[in-house]
Amino acid sequence: QVQLVESGGGLVQAGGSLRLSCAASGRTFSSAMAWFRQAPGKEREFVAVTWRDGSTAYGDSVKGRLTISRDNAKNTVYLQMNSLKPEDTAVYYCASGYRRTYRITPTVSDFGSWGQGTQVTVSS
Repeated sequence: QVQLVESGGGLVQAGGSLRLSCAASGRTFSSAMAWFRQAPGKEREFVAVTWRDGSTAYGDSVKGRLTISRDNAKNTVYLQMNSLKPEDTAVYYCASGYRRTYRITPTVSDFGSWGQGTQVTVSS
């Protein structure tokens, strides 16, 4: 089992930046690690994924503003968030333990391990 701990959330003004981190421990190998987010009253949605070879994919609403990266030596994945908007306000979750043997745009059910989440609030 893998343990995931997110950090870096907070309150920021619109147009500002934050960097989230997700540190993995335990059984850390996963072909993919991802970020999802969940706003109040909404379903958890895909934000970004990074595959073990470093390739990435993003949700349409964050393309060009958010960047996912990973440091395999540190078992850590990052989410650099720039040009933040109030609609980016949500709890951000790190996910690991990808269940498929092929790549798709992932959904919540594709991951077996989740962090506790970190709150990001963007004020207008």
